[in-house]
This record gives sequence, C-alpha cells and structure tokens, in this order.
Amino acid sequence: MASTSSRRPWKYDVFLSFRGEDTRNNFTDHLYSTLNQRGILTFRDDPELEKGKSIGPELFAAIEQSRCAIVILSPRYAESSWCLDELVKIIQCMKRGGQQVLPVFYGVDPSEVRHQRGSFELKRETQVEVKVREHEEVYTKNGDRLNAWRAALTQVANLSGWDGGNYRSGEQKLLIIY
Repeated sequence: MASTSSRRPWKYDVFLSFRGEDTRNNFTDHLYSTLNQRGILTFRDDPELEKGKSIGPELFAAIEQSRCAIVILSPRYAESSWCLDELVKIIQCMKRGGQQVLPVFYGVDPSEVRHQRGSFELKRETQVEVKVREHEEVYTKNGDRLNAWRAALTQVANLSGWDGGNYRSGEQKLLIIY
C-alpha cells in the first residue's frame, strides 16, 4: 500500500524498529510476515548486516522513506545504541515529515520507557584518562546524544501504543490502520 501522494513518494509503508535478540524470532518475524502477506511493504533490517557492516546510512534512508514506523520497545531495546539512534531519527521524521509512529510495548511498561527506569535507564559512560579539553568535547558530544536518546524515549512513550504482550491481539489492532 504505497502512498499515492506526489508530495512524498514513500518507498516503504512501514519501518520496523526492534531489538533483534528480544523479538526477531517471535513477535517481529510474525508481524513482518503478516504485514507482507497483506501487501504492506515493510522494511526490516537484515540480521546479516549486524555482523560488522556499517548499517547506519541504509537504515536512516529506510526510515526517511517510510510512511509509518512501528517501534517495538522490548526489555533490551535501550541497550542498543543502534536502536536508540533509529528512534531519534524516527522521532525527527515524525516531527518534520509527519511520519506516523506506532509504539508497541513488548514486555515493558510504558512508564519505564517514559521515565527511563529499569532496563530503559540510560547512564553516561565514563571516559578514562582523557585530557581535560578532549574530555569536554567527548562529554558534550555524548551528552547531546544521550539527551537525544532520552528525549526520543520520552516522546515515543507518550504516544498511544499497544501492549505487545498479547501479540496476536496487538497485531490485529496494528493491521486495522491499513
């Protein structure tokens, strides 16, 4: 169901953002298959890309070229800098391009995501033996990235979403929008 808008030619109907080790072989695979069976063109990263290749440009382009993003927030989602960088890009596309964002809270409470508690608590990594000036540059750069991740998690948690614990029910609700 590609968009017919001449203003924004979408390459994908849906971009799936998920933590592979949490949901790839269950919820995400099932959702991906069901969406494709219904003719909904869906982008999902290739598990082979995670083994050493730079996947940032390809994923960011796919996010920009998607009409909708489904963000599957699972217990280990926030442990992945890739997932968090994707989420920041998704929120940017939502704000700038009107992309629809649909969060799925898979085994997590939305308040954990919103308030960054439990597995969604983000902590600044410490730098060891760095000159003061370099430390300030690293701190500022990582601080900005960390703040962007926190803001994106809060924003996605404030969106109306689905409890993915009952994935068949949640999957049917997701498909109604199409």
